[in-house]
Amino acid sequence: MALQAAQILLINSFIHIGQAYHEQIITIPKITNKGANQSLILIQILKQIFMNIVETAVENGSLKTLVAAVTAAELVETLNGEGPFTVFAPLDTAFEKLPEGTVESLILPENKAQLQGILTYHVIAGEVMSGDLSDGMVATTVNGAEVTIHLTDGKVFVNDAEVVNADIKTDNGVIHVINKVIMPA
Repeated sequence: MALQAAQILLINSFIHIGQAYHEQIITIPKITNKGANQSLILIQILKQIFMNIVETAVENGSLKTLVAAVTAAELVETLNGEGPFTVFAPLDTAFEKLPEGTVESLILPENKAQLQGILTYHVIAGEVMSGDLSDGMVATTVNGAEVTIHLTDGKVFVNDAEVVNADIKTDNGVIHVINKVIMPA
């Protein structure tokens, strides 16, 4: 999305970004330094707002295996789409917990359908922020199977995977980073 300078307005710690079809107000940390530091902070915030799910995952740096799997499953174009989507994104360390050889096997072309099924089990159509979640909530994933949300001791779980970083906003949805790869039944 290309923005013109008149479309971005910074007022008292709020960035108001508007177009007829896309408008949001983002609260940002109070900026006390002037000059270059202020500009760098604003650029980082705007990058977050205008990157899609795949771009945000790439930028994250801890989701490299997920990005490789999404690419192998030919789901990049889908997740670059309009959305909105909610993605439960397993960390690289989550993939490392799978039995040895699992990831290598799944990314083979002959296993693409199985990989797509696993990856789409991590996606819900629509944008679901952490504040929208409730204990025992059941959500249907893009692959048609359901996940169950659990709230325990102030922590959020998707099935048995803990959400370790919630509400990473993208321009086509939201990412919740999880510590385990969840598998459809």
